Amino acid sequence: MAKIISVVNQKGGVGKTTTTVNLAASLAGLGKRVLIIDFDPQGHSTEHLGVKAEKGKTALELLNKEGSLTSLLYPTYVSNLWILPTNLRLGQFNQNSPVGRQFALKEGIREEVKNRFDYVIIDCQPSLSLLTLNALVSCDKVLLPVQAEFLALDGLSQLIVTLKEIQTKLHPKLSVLGVLLTMYDKRNKLSFEVKEELQKNFREDIFDIVIPRNVKLAEAPSFGQSILDYAGNSSGAVAYRALAKEVIKKLN
Repeated sequence: MAKIISVVNQKGGVGKTTTTVNLAASLAGLGKRVLIIDFDPQGHSTEHLGVKAEKGKTALELLNKEGSLTSLLYPTYVSNLWILPTNLRLGQFNQNSPVGRQFALKEGIREEVKNRFDYVIIDCQPSLSLLTLNALVSCDKVLLPVQAEFLALDGLSQLIVTLKEIQTKLHPKLSVLGVLLTMYDKRNKLSFEVKEELQKNFREDIFDIVIPRNVKLAEAPSFGQSILDYAGNSSGAVAYRALAKEVIKKLN
């Protein structure tokens, strides 16, 4: 049975796409069958993996019931890793009335991912939109990347309130897989203080591993590669391999 994880934060620039792609590639490297659903109209996960989506073969077609999940998937260059790509047209979906449309993704993937994949990772857009609501209603767990800065803590608190609301009204089984500290600089006192604050407020929900600030992580997307292939010995690659193992442990 596939485990479905949404990577969510309403703040941009916290490492959602970086985490989605590199966690997925790390899980695939461990022999797991992984699907990325690119649910951000910017299409950064799609670009990161060097995938060129054909016209009429994207996540929007799935939501509009114009194609099955199987017919819309693309294999990536990484063994065991597939993607449902997207482009800017996906933003059109947010113009719909949410009534009855908050379950469009769940209906589109429910049966098809069950036994075909071990993990499905949804890269959400940086806002609490109808698209993000669809992702949250469809997933089992939420992974929350948080940048090592104090303003990010305020956004996280607001997001937790929203998640509890969705849990109460739409998805009782929704839960947090973990809060992931990203762009951590051990030489920076602020990074250390943010980490301490997160540990104090979220305790067991914090991942043990932190993602370091690493220039190789920023460079990898321009080469259409995960960090594992672009700079496999870098601190970023080491961190995401460790994160994959921690994710598996938490879900088991």
